[in-house]
Amino acid sequence: MADYIDDLLIESLAYGGSGIGHHDGKVVFVPLTAPGDRVRCRISRQKKRFVEAQVEHLLGPSDARISPACPVFGKCGGCQWQHLPYSEQCAWKERIFKDFLVRKLGVAPESVLPIVPSPQQWGYRSRVQFKCVNTSNGFQVGFYRRSSHHVIPVPNCPIVHPAINHAKNLICTWISNTKWAKRVPQIDLAVDDQDRVRAVIHSLASNVDDFVDHLCQQAAGSGLAVFVQPDRKVAPLHVCGPLELIVEVDTPVLRLGYGPGGFAQINLPQNRAMIREVVGALISDPPSRVLDLFCGMGNFSLPVARLAQELIGVEAYPQSIEMARLNARLNEVVNVDFIAREAFGAATLYGSDLPLDLVMLDPPRSGAYDVVRELVAVRPAKIVYVSCDPPTLVRDLQILLTSGYRLIWSRPFDLFPQTHHTESITLLERG
Repeated sequence: MADYIDDLLIESLAYGGSGIGHHDGKVVFVPLTAPGDRVRCRISRQKKRFVEAQVEHLLGPSDARISPACPVFGKCGGCQWQHLPYSEQCAWKERIFKDFLVRKLGVAPESVLPIVPSPQQWGYRSRVQFKCVNTSNGFQVGFYRRSSHHVIPVPNCPIVHPAINHAKNLICTWISNTKWAKRVPQIDLAVDDQDRVRAVIHSLASNVDDFVDHLCQQAAGSGLAVFVQPDRKVAPLHVCGPLELIVEVDTPVLRLGYGPGGFAQINLPQNRAMIREVVGALISDPPSRVLDLFCGMGNFSLPVARLAQELIGVEAYPQSIEMARLNARLNEVVNVDFIAREAFGAATLYGSDLPLDLVMLDPPRSGAYDVVRELVAVRPAKIVYVSCDPPTLVRDLQILLTSGYRLIWSRPFDLFPQTHHTESITLLERG
């Protein structure tokens, strides 16, 4: 095969965001293309059954193609689909997700429910990690270039909440042209449902106390909560502002705090939509005993505890468990017990004496292979699996579906407009 493909028709989209074409009997994956595009592309990688390539020239644009909103789209590694209308993005996410479950697991197509679109296509992201580098052009803040660790400056990211963009630019003025500029590799920013912004500024400075004093002076009156993270092995140092951010979920409203280093979904309206989906699925037949694995600060735990007699939440990050306990007290949810421990082994421990009616799990992108194998032995009546990665979801569901469970429904949610990523909720019952 030559180094170039002169005229490739993009036929569809793949998980990961690339367009798919066919050439010389091989599948060709081309990032930043749209179905209907005709492209000349340069081959970057060849395998036995597929080829990866990069666009050199757009010979004929698809009728669906639109102009990206971001000036660094295609260079920045954050977004893959800004060149597609939002309706097309959702249609392809739903199609790709359904294909994973139907083709690889053999589930009934009607059990994969329609995608829930995001109410916000832009400015939705409530948490972000900005990468930093100090250059001859000054202190640069942005994101990594695609497939590299080279920082591309991003003055205003269109998918990030406006308050975060404003805070980022303000913090840049505090750090630029100082001795600390070359010692700040990353800035974590988050905004809550009250539009309060928290910044965790990572520092490699040998004397972090001077840096904290400098930030304390700069941040006075800014309204920002500021922390300094000198080392990932220690808790961040509080500079100023509130200790926790607050997200609001469920009806009546639960107000849940989470601290620096804790986890909250990046799309707050869609987080509420997912909680409504889970509560709605359980309300007609409420569970008695519930185990919530990877429970974080109680995002799913506390709404579901309102339906149950008893709920046990498990999370390996101790600070999140502290917040979950505080959230339970402040919201007067008394039938919960939050435990700081690894998820693996918890189902065996808490399901050995009394049966578990429901196990919920919301694992990281790597999934929960060992935990799922454990659930097969413990045999809870129902399982709710929240996933951010279809491939690991399919891997884990395969174990459950061949071990006595049946998939009742699975629904994708778009928490990440302009990207290929898809969140999902799957309900299973022991058959």
